[in-house]
Amino acid sequence: MINKETRSAIKGYLEGFIQGLVEQHRPEVRRVMMREARANYGSPKGILKPFHEAIIPPEILRISAFERSFSTKLGTTFEECARLIALQTCGIAKRGYLASGKMPAAAASRIEEMISHINEGQTPNFPALVAEILQFSDEKWVERPAIADLYLKDKKGHEYFFEIKSPKPNKGQCLEVTERLLRIHAITQKNRPYVNTYFAMAYNLFGERLEDYRHSFALRYLDMHHQVLLGADFWALVGGEGTYEELLDIYCEVGEEKGKAMIDALAFGF
Repeated sequence: MINKETRSAIKGYLEGFIQGLVEQHRPEVRRVMMREARANYGSPKGILKPFHEAIIPPEILRISAFERSFSTKLGTTFEECARLIALQTCGIAKRGYLASGKMPAAAASRIEEMISHINEGQTPNFPALVAEILQFSDEKWVERPAIADLYLKDKKGHEYFFEIKSPKPNKGQCLEVTERLLRIHAITQKNRPYVNTYFAMAYNLFGERLEDYRHSFALRYLDMHHQVLLGADFWALVGGEGTYEELLDIYCEVGEEKGKAMIDALAFGF
């Protein structure tokens, strides 16, 4: 559940997020965007559309550019909202948490082998991988990097590490996140329920249930039942049952209250 104070904090954060993006796409930036596009002519990115930009009204171009920028940056709002919600019950809630540290050299080597096998098509069983990693002991310990998008520590001392990614991750993201999560277990030398690591997706593109999910890369390279928290399941772990619906309601409220102002600022410059 989201209490009154947290709801207010989330709403204020989202309003600031929207306002910041709107300011980036006000009318005065159009000519700068056009100059940059021409300056990058021949760029391998393949984003030049000079005739589109010449004939389409600038108001539409700004709104279109705003939507693309918004979609790209939306994931950062999930991280901050999750942090604010978790603070209701957790002693610690941090974004961009540095979890790097030392692990047995044998465990580090084995993690690399595991990721290679998954890359080659082996279906991952995440709990089994973690259990195997924790069996290694070695006189030689090596430093390995690990960063979590969101870190929580509840009042019982249980730790949670989340990588919050798009609900349509590519193959590389699936493999990289799995490696990172395994490293965290190897570094902390702890398993669930003391250390819990997850690949989190803030919403499900395909429906309400895990069974509805259809993105091929995730289904092939992730353990959907033990490694992934999808949509409402993620938000329920962070804030309790019903958190997903309550958070979506806050996003809707901000959209309803700020929608006209966004259109006026983007299309007409005021």
